[in-house]
Amino acid sequence: MSNDIPGTLTIAAVPIGCLDDASPRLAAALGRAQIIAAEDTRRLLRLASRLGVPLTAKIVSYWDVGEQSRAAELAGELAAGRDVLLVTDAGMPAVSDPGYRLVQAAAAAGARVTALPGPSAAITALAVSGLPSDRFCFEGFLPPKGGKRSRRLAELAEQPRTMIFFESPRRLAATLADLAAALGGQRRAVACRELTKTHEEIRRGTLDELAAWADAGVRGEVTVVVAGAARPDIQARPADLAAAAGEVAAMMAGGASRKDAAAAVAAELGLSTRAVYRASLPGSAGEDTVGGRHPAHPGHPAGDGQ
Repeated sequence: MSNDIPGTLTIAAVPIGCLDDASPRLAAALGRAQIIAAEDTRRLLRLASRLGVPLTAKIVSYWDVGEQSRAAELAGELAAGRDVLLVTDAGMPAVSDPGYRLVQAAAAAGARVTALPGPSAAITALAVSGLPSDRFCFEGFLPPKGGKRSRRLAELAEQPRTMIFFESPRRLAATLADLAAALGGQRRAVACRELTKTHEEIRRGTLDELAAWADAGVRGEVTVVVAGAARPDIQARPADLAAAAGEVAAMMAGGASRKDAAAAVAAELGLSTRAVYRASLPGSAGEDTVGGRHPAHPGHPAGDGQ
């Protein structure tokens, strides 16, 4: 007998490293699920075992290969009134992972689509990076090689928003070197390795410095956060440089070097590091008017990533 009421598709985030980050809602959803679509069924079973959750659901594999046909199959289950829980290896499904085709198919079938929020490598890396977070874009994995890679990098050279990338450890050094060549070796960046895991490492520096670090070999999952391009219209405004000089002075009073403080403030404001450094020097126009502070994140507009 057919069911006229479609089922619900739940997009469920799972831990990106530390399994203790799994929420009670995730454990409950796994335990009561009718159908679980998993990118890696073995990882799903390990997660359920760690959480002490007995699985009674029908478990199906859902990954990049054959995603379109599997999405149609699951949309049929939803149309028949059965609920589907979608999980990926780590983080939120559909964010640089399989899932968006299933969401499209579910919506087309009239099914309810909801999310069980949780860990995200992209947002976690952005939060710990110290780079501007009021506007950002998620770029995922760059094209691996050739013309597509070159064109993407050229498009990003003047991108003013903070950029977030995923990369495999074996391609990290090459990607950082390519980013340095396309965006400028002195562009500020942060490499976040093994987020939330035992050997978590947050490496900060310029793209040139990070490329040299990665050239010796890096292990584990990596998310790279890169400062956006400095905006020429802001560089030319003395009032902004004066405010930046005030920020540098405050950081130096707290023990930071002028070089490090200027780099951090320039990244935060989207200004030239050289211009901020010069404005902070004794006798500069910036130092004469260092009383004001800028609104670092006016309005906090929503970001463009997950």
